[in-house]
Amino acid sequence: MTEKYEAIVVGGGAAGLSAALVLGRARRRTLVVDAGEPRNAPSAHMQGFLSRDGMSPAEFLAAGREEIARYGVKLVRERVLDVERDGAEGHGAEFTAVLAGGGTVRAPHLVIATGLKDELPPVPGVAERFGRDVVHCPYCHGWELRDRPTGVLAASPLSVHQALMVTQWSKDVRFFLHRVREAELSDDDLRRLAAAGVAVVPGEVAGLVVDGDRLTGVRLANGTVHDREVLYVAPRAVPRNELLIRLGAELRETPFGAYPVIDERGLTSVPGLWAAGNASGFAEQVVNAASRGYRVGAAINADLLMTALDSSLSTQRG
Repeated sequence: MTEKYEAIVVGGGAAGLSAALVLGRARRRTLVVDAGEPRNAPSAHMQGFLSRDGMSPAEFLAAGREEIARYGVKLVRERVLDVERDGAEGHGAEFTAVLAGGGTVRAPHLVIATGLKDELPPVPGVAERFGRDVVHCPYCHGWELRDRPTGVLAASPLSVHQALMVTQWSKDVRFFLHRVREAELSDDDLRRLAAAGVAVVPGEVAGLVVDGDRLTGVRLANGTVHDREVLYVAPRAVPRNELLIRLGAELRETPFGAYPVIDERGLTSVPGLWAAGNASGFAEQVVNAASRGYRVGAAINADLLMTALDSSLSTQRG
């Protein structure tokens, strides 16, 4: 038997829960399908979210799940295996999602809030320490790791920007070129690095030095060890866009992957299909993702209301 909802939200992070909260408060029958794969799970705390600064990601999600439950929103710990949109035109179309547990659910609106996943540089020790003293975002971790000997691992010449930004939180920064050749850096890059006091270190990074569960150094392939207590890396962002592709949403190529083309509300090129949070773009922090989800939830409620009114008027005229 297929369960029917007014909206299905795929993804139980900040964007998905925020959309579901708005829909629940609007008295809409809403389902959240959460595979339990938050991007920020390795982090002990999240920062920069007013009134939630320093809260752990797990605590934040638990609070969000409790809030949506107050308004009758159903949440299932499931994965969507497949989804399709029926052949009806306009507002008559509906989406059917097949869940890993064997059930199917159906709704006229589908929100994709599946986010993205980080692929870390294949340097020994990086994955094990990611989210602690190996981090990716100075706005997320800079304050907590301030004034320590800091390294930045280059993933491409674009990593120069990351190295320059980090100097706002530490004046002892070394830029490890790793597999980037110094010749790939522009003259402007080198001048800015020098002006910021960033030491450029050529040579491939072979691994990290850890003592007592604490990062103490970065080891180069030639055996040289640089004393460092913090290392910034640039993960490769991989959008979880499989369902969007399956439904034929128009995508735009960016340096950080393919993301859906959306309007100011979050609607994709497919009627009734919405994207929020990091499913809609690379740079959505938790606070931005929650805002996007709120906007999507409000837009869906308005669409459902107007569709019902138009249908009622059409029936009366008939």
